[in-house]
Amino acid sequence: MTFVLIAAVLYLIAAGLLVRSVARGLESARLWLLPAVAAVAIHAATHVHAWQAAGGADLHFFAALSLVGLGMAALTTLYDASGRMAALGVIVFPIAAVSLLGYANYGHASIAILDWRLQLHAWCALLAYATLAVAALLALMLWAQERALRRREFHGWLRALPPLTELESLLFRTITVGFVLLTATLLTGVLFVENLLAQHLVHKTVLSVLSWLAFGGLLLGRWRYGWRGAMAVRWTLIAMALLVLAFFGSKFVLELLLKRV
Repeated sequence: MTFVLIAAVLYLIAAGLLVRSVARGLESARLWLLPAVAAVAIHAATHVHAWQAAGGADLHFFAALSLVGLGMAALTTLYDASGRMAALGVIVFPIAAVSLLGYANYGHASIAILDWRLQLHAWCALLAYATLAVAALLALMLWAQERALRRREFHGWLRALPPLTELESLLFRTITVGFVLLTATLLTGVLFVENLLAQHLVHKTVLSVLSWLAFGGLLLGRWRYGWRGAMAVRWTLIAMALLVLAFFGSKFVLELLLKRV
C-alpha cells in the first residue's frame, strides 16, 4: 500500500508541475516528466507483483479500471514528452491515481486462470479502451478550444493545447490506433471466446460492435468527406460512451451488483 500511495502522490505532483508550467508560460519545462515516469513504473509494478502473488492476472472491475488508467497515463506521458499537451496530463494523471487507489482498496478479486488466447483478447481490449479513452479526452479538448476561439475568449489554459489543426490531427491518429486495437479485440473475441453471444455477453458484444462501427464510420467520414470539428467530437464521444457501457458497464452490473465473477 505504501508504494501505491507513493505512485498516487507522484501522479498528482506531475499534474501540479504541468499546471505550474502552463501558468508561468514554461511549456518546454520537463520537471513533471520524472515523477510521471516513476508513477507509471510503480503503477505497473503494483499489478505485476499482485499477479505474481496470486498466480495469474486479475482483470476484474477495479483491476481493469486501474490497468486502463495505467495505459492512459503511459500514453499521456509519451504525448506530453513529445509536444505541447500539458492539459492532457493535468486530467489523466489524477484519473490514473484514483484508479490505482481504487484497485488497491477494492481490487484483488479471485483469479480466473486464462489461457494465452483469452489473455491476448483481454490485453487487446484494455489497450483499446485506454487509447480510445485518451481520444475522448482529446475530443473534449478540441471542443473546448474551438468554442473558446469562436467566442474570442483567449483563456490562459489555451497555452496548454497545441494549435487546433495539430490537436485535431493527434485526435484522429489516436482514434486510428484505438480502432485497430478494438478490431483486434473483436477478432480475438470471435476466434477465442466460447459462447460469445451467451446471455451475459450478448449486450457487451452488441455494444462493442456498435462502438466499432461508430469509430469506423468516423474514420471513413474523415477520409471520404473531411469530417472535423463538432462532427468529430460528437462521433468520438458517442462511440466511447458505447464502449464504456460495453465493458465497464457490464462489469459493474455483473461483478458489483449481481456478484458474479
